[in-house]
Amino acid sequence: MINFVNFTSNGIFGLKNLVFMISKIQRNFLFIAFLFYAFVNSAYAQVDTNKVYDLGEIIIKAPSIKKDPATSLSVSRIKKMNRITVPDAINLMPGITKTRIGSRNETEVFVRGFDLRQVPLFVDGIPVYVPYDGHMDLGRFTTFNLSKIQVSKGGSSVLYGANTMGGAINLVSKKPQDSLEFNGSVGWLSGGRRANIRAGSRWGKFYAQVGLSHYKRDYYNLSGDFEPTDTENGGKRENSYNEDNKLSFQLGYVPDERSEYSISYIRQHGTKGNPTYSGNDTLNSQYYRPRYWKWPYWNKESLYFISRTGIGANSYFKTRIFYDSFGNKLNSYDDSTYTTQQKRYAFTSIYDDHSLGGVVEFGTERFKNHFLKLALHYKKDVHQEHGPGDLKLTMSDYTTSLGIEDAVRITDRITMVSGLNWNTRGSLKAEKLVNNDITSFPSNNSQAINGQLNFSYRLDSLDGELFATVARKTRFATLKDRYSYRLGRALPNPYLEPENTINYEIGIKGKMFSGVNFRSALFYSSIDDIIQRVDNVSYDSDLDTWLAQYKNSGKGAFYGAEGIITCQIFDKLKGRLNYTFIKRKNLSNPDLKFTDVPEHKFFTHLKYNFNDYLWVMSSFEYNSDRYSTTYGTVASEYSLINLKAHAKILKYISFEGGINNLLDKNYALAEGFPEPGRNYYLTLQFSY
Repeated sequence: MINFVNFTSNGIFGLKNLVFMISKIQRNFLFIAFLFYAFVNSAYAQVDTNKVYDLGEIIIKAPSIKKDPATSLSVSRIKKMNRITVPDAINLMPGITKTRIGSRNETEVFVRGFDLRQVPLFVDGIPVYVPYDGHMDLGRFTTFNLSKIQVSKGGSSVLYGANTMGGAINLVSKKPQDSLEFNGSVGWLSGGRRANIRAGSRWGKFYAQVGLSHYKRDYYNLSGDFEPTDTENGGKRENSYNEDNKLSFQLGYVPDERSEYSISYIRQHGTKGNPTYSGNDTLNSQYYRPRYWKWPYWNKESLYFISRTGIGANSYFKTRIFYDSFGNKLNSYDDSTYTTQQKRYAFTSIYDDHSLGGVVEFGTERFKNHFLKLALHYKKDVHQEHGPGDLKLTMSDYTTSLGIEDAVRITDRITMVSGLNWNTRGSLKAEKLVNNDITSFPSNNSQAINGQLNFSYRLDSLDGELFATVARKTRFATLKDRYSYRLGRALPNPYLEPENTINYEIGIKGKMFSGVNFRSALFYSSIDDIIQRVDNVSYDSDLDTWLAQYKNSGKGAFYGAEGIITCQIFDKLKGRLNYTFIKRKNLSNPDLKFTDVPEHKFFTHLKYNFNDYLWVMSSFEYNSDRYSTTYGTVASEYSLINLKAHAKILKYISFEGGINNLLDKNYALAEGFPEPGRNYYLTLQFSY
């Protein structure tokens, strides 16, 4: 049964009755209903296109600059590559590294070496992250209702606001364009299933759409080369289940071609297990004390209003107002039976977080050759945590950002984009428990000034451009950075200052000859005031141990190169390849390793079209070794080969299937946490 009861029963729109009925529909019946509806209505179908919800985009350059394939990923490519989750999709791009936070079973990405605290996630321009630690489990975000993914690297626009130290990731939704739209898919995959549906309509000046999606995996199979350990016997990976359900709704009004108003609601319900550590690193605490963790719920709810109002012939006023809530429960058990919580390390932790805020943006082209924008951001983050029957502790911050950006066309060939913003972060409340009494940490605040310059020079001979960027960027310390005792192993530090970096980039893009497009770039980041652990700062006589503390004590340098080539080899054969080289150096403490990013990553795929109805595709990915711990434990290099076939079986219905990890390689993104071996999928897609 698809469990939508927990999924929406507490929704802020009171959709309990509707979703209760949906929850009564058995899984097989829902699949059959999808198929029946697709076949019956195929005669009235219309081709689904990339219907972009442009209100949700962040325009980072002048409108005349062409779309950059290295920083924008279309839904058509996401579908072709069968990427169900956001991190799997973004991993297709150069400069991006998918990784696994194994101890929490969270999937994240690094952008040119920066993690999600430094490269925040946005949904339709709305900042989305867990208020406590700034992270976000990207594996909980599916690609079913997206039109595109924007990734801004290094010199991201100041219009994103604060904390974009290494860039920004923006997930842009779809928007209906036709009087009737209906698309979706149903499918089977090794150990699980998927289903999604979107229905939308545009009539006159109004549009509306609703989406439902379901993605469940009971387990994944390990490679046949995996060697059993005390905590994992191979075959079906222990405690590797996950389930994610999502409901979305959008209503919009377009009074004229320059104005638009919309309201969106999204409700996600997730649950997941945490596979145990199964490596051989004896310095890893989980080697002797595995974590038997489960999340009975991982929920997120969003409500946001976005508007754009045209002012005169060449100006606009745009607003974003949002409310996000995050709730999750973590159960830590005694052993692999996952039934008792008697041992000292067993616990239940409940997080109840929310964020609210808004953005006001004004843009104008009243001044000749200038595209000027101003933006004011405000965001309030609230974190609450407790165990069953425990006192509830509350921590809260506010963040503001005031920015200005100007895109100037200096000559017919030269464009410059400059930006400056002033960011502040202040504490509102920070509670702690001392001798079973609630007390408070001292108040604290920080500020930072960011700036950027982007230059581009048009190259007519290549139908492309040269580009260069320099940007100063920062990241504020999170609530966890400043207040966490790290399970009794560290002292809090409320006065942490922002991390900062200066990012440089130079590159070129264009066409080498007919059918071959390319983009390449060199980049360098000089990082200062890195927040990192400093050991032995204080001795705790009660615990008879030295305590650590997190301080602004680190300096580092990230540098490298990336490139992408797309080519039409001949009429029926297309190809794409990209390569990334990243070197990360800890200048203040070389013995302390930066983790989770390989120095070399290579990806390529070939697609062969037999005709308009049938195509096949193969892909190859290589990742070199990466550090999994700061003291030097390594996750070994690996290579993956995937195969896929796609066939259109009726006018608007297609069928596809594929094999991932064809050679059944045993590999890991984090040492001790093996990834799936050979696995299969079959999917039926419909669109009209």
